[in-house]
Parts: sequence; C-alpha cells; structure tokens
Amino acid sequence: MRAFNTANNKKGDDDYFDRLLSYFQSQFYDRILQMIPIRKSVIFLRTDKNDYVIKGYHTNSRLRLQEAFTATLKKEGFKKTYLFLTSPVRDQLFFEGTYFGCMEYIPPNKNVFSFHTHKNRQEGMELLEQFHQTTASFESRYRTLLPKGLLIEKWTERLNVFSNNLPYLGYFINEPFISEMMSWAKWSLEGMENNRVCFQKEPTVILHGDVAHHNFLRDTEGQLHLIDFDLISIGPASFDYLQYANRILPFIDWSFERLSSLKQIKKYLHEEAFVFALAYPADIFREWNRMIREKSYTDHTKYKQVMDLTISQFYARKKFIDHLKELLD
Repeated sequence: MRAFNTANNKKGDDDYFDRLLSYFQSQFYDRILQMIPIRKSVIFLRTDKNDYVIKGYHTNSRLRLQEAFTATLKKEGFKKTYLFLTSPVRDQLFFEGTYFGCMEYIPPNKNVFSFHTHKNRQEGMELLEQFHQTTASFESRYRTLLPKGLLIEKWTERLNVFSNNLPYLGYFINEPFISEMMSWAKWSLEGMENNRVCFQKEPTVILHGDVAHHNFLRDTEGQLHLIDFDLISIGPASFDYLQYANRILPFIDWSFERLSSLKQIKKYLHEEAFVFALAYPADIFREWNRMIREKSYTDHTKYKQVMDLTISQFYARKKFIDHLKELLD
C-alpha cells in the first residue's frame, strides 16, 4: 500500500509515515491504495476513486489562505491551477501539529517543463502574465492578508547574509570572484533605490514569488499550469518578471538580446530600476546562503550545481552586466 521506503529513509521517517497513513485511512471516505512523499510535507495519495496531493501547513490560517486564494483564482477566471477539496475527507486534516490540505492532482506530462526551450520560456511567461492580469482584479481584497513584496529590502538582506558568510565562502570561491559579485549587488541595489519610483508607479498585483521551473506543470493534455502559491505577496508584476529573468538567463547564455525577445520583459527594459535589478546575482546569493545555512556543501551534486552557477557562468554573466552598465551610462 505505501511507497515511501527508500534506502535513505530513516526509521523515524518510516514510523511517522506509518502513523500518518493510518490517520489518513481513518479520515478519507475512499480506500487508500498508495501514499508517496513528493517532498517535505507534500504527499501523493492514490485512493480507489481518485488521486490527490496532500500538503502540510504549520498553521490553519496559512492553509485557509491557500484554500481561499486558489478558489478566488478559479472563480476570477484563472483555470490553470488546482483547487483544494474538502469532499474526500470526513473532517479537517490535522496530524501531529500539522494541518493538511487535500488538493486536486494534475497528472503530469511525460515531458517535464523546463526553461531549456524558447517555446517553454515564452509559454511560462504568458501564463505568469495571465496570472497577474487575473490577480490585478482582486488584489485589493487580499491586501490585509498578504505581505508586501519588498524586493530591494529582501535583496539587501540577502547581500548582508552573503557578506556574513564570507569566512566560509573563502574556502570555496577565490577572492576576485567574491569581490566582483558583491560589487554587482551593491551597484544594482543603489540603482534600484535611486529609481525606486519606477516600481512604486506600477499597478499592484498578487505576485507568485517563486517562478522556478518546478512551479510550472504541464498536464497530460499539454496544458501548462501554475502551482505552489506559498510565497504570494502584493507588489508590481515586474518583481515576478525579474525573478523569471534571473531563472532563464543561464538557459539563454546571458544574452540581453534573447531576453528582450520576451515581450513581457521587453516593455520594462526602458525602466532604469528594472535594468539595474537585472544585474543583482540573486541566484548565486540564494544558493550559497542556503548551502551554508544547511551545511549541504558536503553533498557533491548540490555543490557542483552551485559552483557551476557561480564560476562556470561567471564571465558570461559579467559580459551581460557590463552591457547593462553601458545601457545606463
């Protein structure tokens, strides 16, 4: 019935999932056939009637917010996502301090979505634009429920954490690289701050906040869906587009020309704040800060990925940033 035994599972994990499976069996109307952890607090559940995704939250209010938000999205016309369901279960799912929501399962396409092709990058951008157009119509209802998207403040803090990690970073990265990356960040933040009005004059929407490739899901029919709204906030759409640009630039060889071929981004390239923001090495800082915090540098695969992001792409990124500086001079 269960499918969560792997060579790396600890006995404690198995014991927990045994208890969780037993609890779900008592709460679902349908008979459970299979339970597979996808990642922390996200579980695939197969019953004799349907498939579901079960997701855990630390508080009931966070779960209720996600239920309300996805329901509003669907009601306002954004159909390419999931809904939370209450009908399969007898009562609110609460187990050992975690509140669980039961979501529709979207069967994935055998071809996993990635940013490798122009078609996918364009399609992901268009879906994100549809999401913003929909949330613009109801963001005022969520202003008291969601935090404000404060990109400059967030990136300033990320730089501070990276700076505090310098004693550790020196073991992995040679000094000229570190100094250069920090100079990019400081130049970017100063330019964003001096042109902050560009962001302030933009209409506000509900931001997705995590536009990584794994949050775009293509179903078996070929339709692309946007998932995982844990980091939603209120702010200008350009904040999501900046994150999207940062995610796709490694796949387009840090080409300004190829980036500007996306019409949703092209319209922002005359805004100085946006161009300054493109220079900020958000991905490098995010991954090194996380790796040092979690001490995951002993994981060879993760370490290689972060080093590739940092060093292998360094000169292509530097050329891109030098081009941004030329544009702004």
